[in-house]
Amino acid sequence: MDTPDAYAHLHRTFRWRVPARFNLAEVCARRWARRTPQATAIRWEHEDGRTGIVTYGALQRDANRLAHALRGLGVRRGHRVAIVMPQRVETAVANLAVYQLGAVAMPLSMLFGPDALEYRLRDSGAAVAIVDETAIANLLAARAQCPGLKHVVAVGAACGSGDADWPALLAVEADAFDAVATRADDAAVLIYTSGTTGPPKGALIPHRAMLGNLSGFVCSQNWFPHTGDGRPSVFWSPADWAWTGGLWDALLPTLYFGREIVAFQGRFAPERAFELMQQHGVTHTFLFPTALKAMMKAVPDPRRAYPGLALQAVMSAGEAVGDAVFGYGRDALGVPINEMFGQTEINYVVGNCGRWRSADGRWHPGWPPLAGSMGRGYPGHRVAVIDDEGRECLPGTPGDVAVHRRDIHGDPDPVFFLGYWGNDQATRAKFTGDPNASWCRTGDTAVMDEQGYLWYQGRSDDVFKAAGYRIGPSEVENCLVKHPAVANAAVVPKPDAERGAVVKAYVVLAPGFGGDAALVEQLQRHVRGQLAPYEYPKEIEFIDALPMTTTGKVQRRVLRLQEEQRAQARGG
Repeated sequence: MDTPDAYAHLHRTFRWRVPARFNLAEVCARRWARRTPQATAIRWEHEDGRTGIVTYGALQRDANRLAHALRGLGVRRGHRVAIVMPQRVETAVANLAVYQLGAVAMPLSMLFGPDALEYRLRDSGAAVAIVDETAIANLLAARAQCPGLKHVVAVGAACGSGDADWPALLAVEADAFDAVATRADDAAVLIYTSGTTGPPKGALIPHRAMLGNLSGFVCSQNWFPHTGDGRPSVFWSPADWAWTGGLWDALLPTLYFGREIVAFQGRFAPERAFELMQQHGVTHTFLFPTALKAMMKAVPDPRRAYPGLALQAVMSAGEAVGDAVFGYGRDALGVPINEMFGQTEINYVVGNCGRWRSADGRWHPGWPPLAGSMGRGYPGHRVAVIDDEGRECLPGTPGDVAVHRRDIHGDPDPVFFLGYWGNDQATRAKFTGDPNASWCRTGDTAVMDEQGYLWYQGRSDDVFKAAGYRIGPSEVENCLVKHPAVANAAVVPKPDAERGAVVKAYVVLAPGFGGDAALVEQLQRHVRGQLAPYEYPKEIEFIDALPMTTTGKVQRRVLRLQEEQRAQARGG
């Protein structure tokens, strides 16, 4: 079956089957604890050298104990429970316990400062927070302004600093628990997303969203959990489990299939990433473009440096992959990178798939990833590029990437979030037309070609015009990163009286390079020789590190605001 037919066949035959009753804890742990209790669920490792293995049976027993303990603290159906921990077993246990209580898990990054924690805790009305040593100080600093936060459960080295300690709570509880029978539409997770304006908004995600994620997860991982050589599938990603990328694109779908996930608690380093994947036989992974760029610079020939690598699929998302990193995956890793696109509100809707496996066990080519492309809509999702009025754009015409409430068969797409917490106006603004049967805008600009591949241009507010030309920053950034002196780059408009704006690049240098006028000229020639003349950066500023979100995305808006402030100071 050739590639176009494979894509059309999967879309035509795919149908959503969403049961009325559905619970994440049941499908991600409880059923496996009954069927394969001795199977490894999480293989964990701490950067200090400690390691361990947790089975599905043990994972579920601790989730049951914690569910009892949280109920004793007053947590009921629909209540929000904050989980402020990194990749560790307790993070998975806490999520599962909250789901089977019918409550709502609110994952929060351990990198958040007191102000960020305070806003989310107050806005959500969370009554309980579970936190370890990585965030206990900041959470306690925020607590004074959060009168609704009644209980802080301390984990790990934080024990003794909260109202109750995790080991003591679990020690006195039963290891069996009667889970709440939740509806598929019931809320399960509340994740706050940073917008371009205003404070973060809480995206309320239902249990059914797991089903909506699965077609994209399976495809982007080259038909997870199957492996081409029959070895057991093992997943690892450096993505923080407090965010959509780590929770919904790594931890939960791996557990859904009853497979093993590696949890590493420590700082990301390129060489350490390769060591982890080799040591634990990782077959499937999700790596941000930022991580892949660092790995590409640090380990140019990974298969020679780490001959035990068993990778069969690499998914990447969060920023445009670009053909420099794409080439690294294809030529150095030997695994073409499947770029994926989604967002917290409608996750895992677009991407690539290297291969797929039919019911008879035969492997078929999928739709090949194309360097620079976001991919195509995954089965079950109706994806289009639309204009300001909500009309589908012709191929080749830039517009807003959008996902329809209903798939090509007219069935409701389960991937959609329920709405923004306490913000109906923002929820309505996310949709064009009737929120129950309409397009949901992503806020990302792209072009769709004749084959349905999407070509990313940038966030709608990141795309800018310079001298009348429309500039998509990712293309210029990708070109810069190809130069050996560049470790990372961000492109923004610099206000200009004559042209409206000129292209400016902020560049992080690779080790061993110094930023001087000669290098600026060299980089400008490099871009001018690869892209259109109007796209090369008229100005380059060298910077130690780019402003990043906690999920590894470059915050171009921070740099853009900085340029606007500088222009005002100059009187421009």
